[in-house]
Amino acid sequence: MKLFRRSALRRDTHPLVLAGARRAELRDHQKELQSFQLRLGLMASVILAVFSALLLRLFYVQVIQHDYYHTLAENNRISIVPIVPNRGLILDRNSAVLAHNYAAYTLEITPSKAGKLEGLINELSEVVDITPRDRKRFRKVLDEGHDFSSAPIRTRLSDEEVARFAANKYRFPGVDIRARLFRHYPNGEVASHVLGYMGRINKRDVERLEELGVKPNYAGSDFIGKIGLEGRYEQELHGTTGFEEVETDAGGRAVRTLRSRLPISGNNLLLSLDARLQNVAEQVFGNRRGALIAIEPSTGGILALMSKPGFDPNLFVDGIDPQNWDLLNNSPDHPLNNRALQGVYPPGSTFKPFMALAALELGKRSPGYSIADPGYFSLGGSHRWRDWKQAGHGVVDLHKSIVVSCDTYYYGLAHDMGIDNIHKFVGQFGFGKRTGIDIDGEAGGLLPSEEWKMKRFKQKWYPGDTISVGIGQGYNLATPMQLAQATAVLANRGVVFRPHIVRQIQNSQSGALTSIEPQPIGHVQLASENVQRITDAMVDVLKPGGTAVVAGTGAEYRIAGKTGTAQVIGIKQNERYDERRINERHRDHALFIAYAPADAPTIAVAVLVENGGHGSSSAAPVARKVMDFYLLGKEPKLERTETVVEDSAGD
Repeated sequence: MKLFRRSALRRDTHPLVLAGARRAELRDHQKELQSFQLRLGLMASVILAVFSALLLRLFYVQVIQHDYYHTLAENNRISIVPIVPNRGLILDRNSAVLAHNYAAYTLEITPSKAGKLEGLINELSEVVDITPRDRKRFRKVLDEGHDFSSAPIRTRLSDEEVARFAANKYRFPGVDIRARLFRHYPNGEVASHVLGYMGRINKRDVERLEELGVKPNYAGSDFIGKIGLEGRYEQELHGTTGFEEVETDAGGRAVRTLRSRLPISGNNLLLSLDARLQNVAEQVFGNRRGALIAIEPSTGGILALMSKPGFDPNLFVDGIDPQNWDLLNNSPDHPLNNRALQGVYPPGSTFKPFMALAALELGKRSPGYSIADPGYFSLGGSHRWRDWKQAGHGVVDLHKSIVVSCDTYYYGLAHDMGIDNIHKFVGQFGFGKRTGIDIDGEAGGLLPSEEWKMKRFKQKWYPGDTISVGIGQGYNLATPMQLAQATAVLANRGVVFRPHIVRQIQNSQSGALTSIEPQPIGHVQLASENVQRITDAMVDVLKPGGTAVVAGTGAEYRIAGKTGTAQVIGIKQNERYDERRINERHRDHALFIAYAPADAPTIAVAVLVENGGHGSSSAAPVARKVMDFYLLGKEPKLERTETVVEDSAGD
């Protein structure tokens, strides 16, 4: 056993064995070293690549995209706050203010900075009173909103509410109090369809502003003119938006103002409208439905334009509530409709003076030509068109036909003239086309022709179609504005001016006035003696024997006028019209046109009373009081406004 261990020991410690072991150990070490060096090189390459990428990224961010990230950093530090300009004023011809502005505090939320809105609003309501209506309006503003600015959750805050919120502002990120300008109409409903109203900017408005290229100028603005002068002259009234660059701290609080540009107020509109006359017109019209327009014939300037019933434009200033909107939108009286420009009605007998003038100018009638009126007109014995006076008017010449408003005379005249002659001549006075007044939404009316009927109904024009057109019925339709324009052209001896409401635009900075000069747009060639014959007949309309004698009684100046009655529903041939038995809304419309003083007119008036019955009793007295105030300064005596029902079915 001992021998075995000794021999084994010797074998292990033999020099050759030891040398081989050392060589094997040396070879493993070199291999490991090489492997380590390889791994180290790979690691160094990876590290170098990563650092190179970081350096390249750093270079890209710091050098190539320096401006971009500098802007982002500045935006975090600097806020651009738009400053909404003062909206221009609207004043009447005597500088009476019809629309102006006032400042009030609003509580506004910027959704992008506010987090969860519902919870935020609930917390806000513990500090400032927020009603369900406020919440609903806020949601509506967000739904219809634009990307200009924050949305108001409360408007017109009291001083106490402002102070209470200021003390708790730190709790409400993204909520601020701002001073806003609100529109105010001191006269309420008076001239509401002329002025129009302001409303919140919606998506349709944004699209229109983008098309016009003026969207940046509305940064910070929440409201825009919708209809009337507020809408038509929006770009003049709005002004130029200013801004402030405000440095803020990490909490979003303003530290200092770096620079600013003051806003430029909108320009002021000076109207041809006389607010006192407008107010008188609305008072004497009372609670009836209809329209009135008064024009200065020599310039086309609108002195008064009224549509009844009206509305209070102040309801829209802060966003109209659902209750008031439903009352206005669903009312059977349609107070939002501008009857003066958009309502189309048969002109009735107010059309007759123009027919008579056409007869003289075209040689279809002489002043002395007379007819024997049996109370109807017959065409070939197959059909009769009745006169308003069942027994007829006896012998009627052109002068008397206007004074007593003889239908039979104009049935025959229309038949002899033909529809295209009527269309061509009478169309020169503005019938059948828009007048071009500086308020949007005007209707064109209808003055028929053979070509029109073929295009509209694919039918030829029959002689019988012409008969009713002669007395302003049938296919004949006109707006009150067209009637007033035609009357002004007649008063002006054929010179046609474009009607306008804005007379001057005043620069808000310099105060310089830019006048909108009267714009002649046509001239109807008329023989002066023919115009005088028509005028004399219209003057006699307001004298004994005329249809408007009541309205003309006691006049201190000569009035040239013509009454009219426009049929609303058809009456069978053998029936007699009796408005006592007819629903009020189915009664005839009452019309009256006039100009005065007759020999040198300074005012032309058109009045329409819906379902008023007769122009002589409903419309003419209104026009007389308006002219008395304008020409004499006479304050009207207000009377009952119910429609007078008469036995006569005439004008």
